[in-house]
Amino acid sequence: QVQLSESGGGSVQAGGSLRLSCAASGDFSSTTLLGWFRQPPGAGREGVAVFGTRTGNTYYADSVKGRFTVSRDSAKNTLYLQMNRLKPEDTAMYFCVADSGAMYGTTWYDRQRYDYWGQGTQVTVSS
Repeated sequence: QVQLSESGGGSVQAGGSLRLSCAASGDFSSTTLLGWFRQPPGAGREGVAVFGTRTGNTYYADSVKGRFTVSRDSAKNTLYLQMNRLKPEDTAMYFCVADSGAMYGTTWYDRQRYDYWGQGTQVTVSS
């Protein structure tokens, strides 16, 4: 089992920055991807950025490339999402996610791949 807990959300003006943190605990022996999804108001959940725990590779949605950075501090068991040049369309509930390896090989942005989800942290960007 894996437990995930997000923090760092809040309200910011367009062009500003926020850093989300995800405290992770449990058994990560089967985990291949750790990352972030988001759910905008009235929309479904979408992949934002993930970190490959075995490769160190990172993957980003086109909408956030060049603005967001996902990183991991293994010593602290913490995943981060640095968000710069925020836009109103980034407004969403952000979720930390982890897979169990059961769907290894499927695309990283397939929400069905992720077995573990945090409770979410709200990010609101005003224009």
